[in-house]
Amino acid sequence: MFRRREPVPFAFLAEADRFRSNVTPPPRRRASFGETAGRWLLGLTIVAGLIGALVVGMPALSTPPAAPTQQSQASQGH
Repeated sequence: MFRRREPVPFAFLAEADRFRSNVTPPPRRRASFGETAGRWLLGLTIVAGLIGALVVGMPALSTPPAAPTQQSQASQGH
């Protein structure tokens, strides 16, 4: 019925799965208005920076319009 476990150097590790606490942790503290506003501002700054980098970098990523290719007279057989 009961399985014997291998000896563990620290007894509390072997019994950790059987331990259940009846103490509930305290409720999480709500973030203040300043903290929430700061998080939003940081997020908006990061998003705006990424969009700005994309807008500034788009001209470098675009290919120039296809110009008419000039062929030399040697390639035409003259």
